[in-house]
Amino acid sequence: MRYRLVTLIGFVIAVTAIAVTSSRITFRYPPAVHETLAPKTASYLGVFEEGTPPGTPPSYRSIEQFSHMARQQPNLVAYYSGWAQPFNVSYANMLHGHGAIPFVQVDPSFAKVPAIASGDYDTYLRSYADSVRDYGHAVVIGFGHEMNGDWYSWGYGHTSPATFVTAWRHIVTVFRQEGAYNVTWLWTVNQLGRKGAQPIRAWWPGTNYVTWVGIDGYYVRRSDNFSSVFGQTISQVRAITGKPILLSEAAVSPKLKSFATIVNLFNGMQSAGMLGVVWFDINQPTQGLYHQDWHIEGNKQAMDGFQLGVANLKVART
Repeated sequence: MRYRLVTLIGFVIAVTAIAVTSSRITFRYPPAVHETLAPKTASYLGVFEEGTPPGTPPSYRSIEQFSHMARQQPNLVAYYSGWAQPFNVSYANMLHGHGAIPFVQVDPSFAKVPAIASGDYDTYLRSYADSVRDYGHAVVIGFGHEMNGDWYSWGYGHTSPATFVTAWRHIVTVFRQEGAYNVTWLWTVNQLGRKGAQPIRAWWPGTNYVTWVGIDGYYVRRSDNFSSVFGQTISQVRAITGKPILLSEAAVSPKLKSFATIVNLFNGMQSAGMLGVVWFDINQPTQGLYHQDWHIEGNKQAMDGFQLGVANLKVART
């Protein structure tokens, strides 16, 4: 009886050990947080503010100033992250405390896209993915934004669409392997019609690798309206996918800032069934159509139009 009892105890311990070992293999990481962002029309107000130094997340003071102007706290806060920069967990926690979602455009400024595609940077990617997973709340991440334009090293004329697509899929795959399922993957193209912008289909990574589509675009000419700036791009997106679309970077030239142009932007976004808009709220000192002071503060007509547009949104809180 004692022998049988010892044998039984040994069997139970062995089975338990196998189960624990198996569970460790199967559940190497804590269960991922599945915090899928609601794809509701006109429910996202975002802002991009310049950090100090440039290329770093902005202070919350600048976001508060934007919130005061808009009379609405944004629920997306965007910033650009250079390659090899880690995920800024403390900043993400601060945003979460204010009910905002970090929106990070990770750009391979100092990396070779073919090397990303072949796995040469996987140590960095796994570390980044682990930090995002452990953060445990929703994060919007893009890679190589505006790749259909010729002004970035990862874009048209510098990197082939096939290589870019392979790199994009590889990044998403690595994050999923690490259990970072709290990421909303935003594939961002530039508006067609801008000089140097090309058709977008060849750059599409595929439905299984994209959550939302982003479109960056600006009103820079007096004849510009929502249809002329975004219409062609929306049509090309819709020919590829039915994924939700976000105006991921948008603004109006200082020369055009009026009640009517701002309201046109918001009304067009809502009529097109888009998720919302991320306002590019910085001053770009270099001259050019797409390098201007995009702030709204100080222009009463523009502020009135912006506040009306925002008032018609149903901004979701996290």
